[in-house]
Amino acid sequence: MIVPRKVKFEAKKRENENIEFRTFLKCNADEKELDKQFKKLHEELFANYDCSRCRNCCKMYCGSIPEEDMEKDADYLGITKEELISFYLIKKESENTYVTKHHPCDFLEEDGNCKLGKYKPENCRKYPYTDQPGRLQSLYSVLEAVEVCPIAFEIYERLKKEYGFGYRR
Repeated sequence: MIVPRKVKFEAKKRENENIEFRTFLKCNADEKELDKQFKKLHEELFANYDCSRCRNCCKMYCGSIPEEDMEKDADYLGITKEELISFYLIKKESENTYVTKHHPCDFLEEDGNCKLGKYKPENCRKYPYTDQPGRLQSLYSVLEAVEVCPIAFEIYERLKKEYGFGYRR
């Protein structure tokens, strides 16, 4: 497994190959089969992976909290909703959600855990979405995740092998 600090560098080295593989998948992969392959690899690789030792996603993206989660998140942190917004968040009007003011994410603790604990936003819990259906339709977002998440990187590399896809110069 690639070490977290090398993911972006190694993904950038493979950027053209990864884009070509994306095109190959779009033209050749069966959607349901591809979802099964992603899910199987996701479950296999995440089974023994401690995300708190990486947290590239938390370091590279802003966290996002839907409006409907604001009260419970504030309660969990022992502050008011207004304080939650004031301390940590800015409103993203286009999506009726709030995002953290900074990255690394304002909820990322030094030990790699999330200040929101069991109330970590669903979008954070599901990242990199490699076990979600519809991967064929969202291969560009998979390519983004490949540059951030060691697991997504490994999944993509293993899929290339499964499909017998090699970089052709």
